[in-house]
Amino acid sequence: MKIHENQVYRKVTRRLIPFLILCYFFAYLDRVNVGFAKLHMQDALNFSETVYGLGAGIFFIGYFLFELPSNLLMQRFGPRFWIARIMVTWAVLSAGMMFVTTPTQFYVLRFLLGVAEAGFFPGIVFYLTLWFPSWRSARTLGLFILVTPLSTIIGSPLSGLILKLFEDVSGLHNWQWLFLVEAVPSFLLAFVVLRYLDNDVKSAKWLSNDEKQLILNDLEKDAGNREQASHGKVDSSLKAMFSNGYVWLLALVFFSFNIGYYGINFWLPSIIKSSGVSDDLLIGLLAALPYVFGAAFMVWNSRHSDVRQERRWHIAIPAVIGCVGLTLSAYCSGSTFWMMAWICVAMSGTLALIPTYISLPGAMLSGTAAAAGIALVNSVGNLAGFFGPTVLGWLKDTTGSTDIGLYILAGFLLLCAPLILALPARLANPTRHRTPEHPTAQPDAASNYR
Repeated sequence: MKIHENQVYRKVTRRLIPFLILCYFFAYLDRVNVGFAKLHMQDALNFSETVYGLGAGIFFIGYFLFELPSNLLMQRFGPRFWIARIMVTWAVLSAGMMFVTTPTQFYVLRFLLGVAEAGFFPGIVFYLTLWFPSWRSARTLGLFILVTPLSTIIGSPLSGLILKLFEDVSGLHNWQWLFLVEAVPSFLLAFVVLRYLDNDVKSAKWLSNDEKQLILNDLEKDAGNREQASHGKVDSSLKAMFSNGYVWLLALVFFSFNIGYYGINFWLPSIIKSSGVSDDLLIGLLAALPYVFGAAFMVWNSRHSDVRQERRWHIAIPAVIGCVGLTLSAYCSGSTFWMMAWICVAMSGTLALIPTYISLPGAMLSGTAAAAGIALVNSVGNLAGFFGPTVLGWLKDTTGSTDIGLYILAGFLLLCAPLILALPARLANPTRHRTPEHPTAQPDAASNYR
């Protein structure tokens, strides 16, 4: 019986992606729920805007320092065990946020939460490269990274509802309940990971031998394509990753992107509240709205990138859209309606470029260099998560407004466009059927969707 390639990959997608989305949903929620906790935590603990911004951002210092070691340890211990370990530790630390009473405790726990979660997202990205070749990577990552807007679309109203319903229940503040309630699912899911995930294609009992061989052949072909694109100079060592200037260029792109993205992410509830909205649930619903638009544009952009087998312009154009939206949202900050409308535009562009961008390090490198490269790019990029919220908090205390900070964040989003276009197209764009006889042969893009 003939095996159809698309059916095999749909089977793998159905098995892995929904479950990984569920895991990352709670990881991301535990990372950013401090933005909603701030609405009440700040007054209860008498924290300044600068203290909050520094605490929100210091998460990424721990994330930066331990992300690369975490991804290398995942290769040693196996994805299944390491992903479960990450989930247990971040759940415990996230729940521990309910006991914070001083700025120092706030900083320490946020830093440790970054250490605990380090390696989860790049680990998942690397894990997916063990199952999907590069010509399928953008749409696959697009489905997985769909969890980023989904966690806000669902998590923002959920966080607002918890704050609304749990004030003074059993003597605890509503923000304390927020940290506790949203940490429990991560802890429980860690034990499901140990039973559900397989480390690689060869260990997957739910695939037939023919299905495994089809995937392994595609992965082998993909590795050969990378070698030809690099003129036979592919090296899977750590030295190759650190000496690859294009890897550092990708890290710089992600750094610029994340300054804008996390600045919006951590401050959006406060920006909405400062525009005149006071009800916690309504703030949660409004904060979810930009991510609805972002999710739709993300799926379209990643699929279109695979159809056209093009990466750079599918990153550059959304970055410019994000810059324009963020700039105009600051300009219209006096109107809740227009501010939210332009935030929706900003988030559409910002989110749309993520899966296409994230597919690049794994497509350019192989072996240990791929695992390390994905982690390096992600860790350096996420270091910007420290600067974005921190600078915005300091500017809010200094000027009494977030407008100047938003203009700065928009400028960093704009910088992404020329930086990504500096990456050669031959390295950025996937090629499915490159052979010695037909070195520039391109796939029938429509066949990917039959």
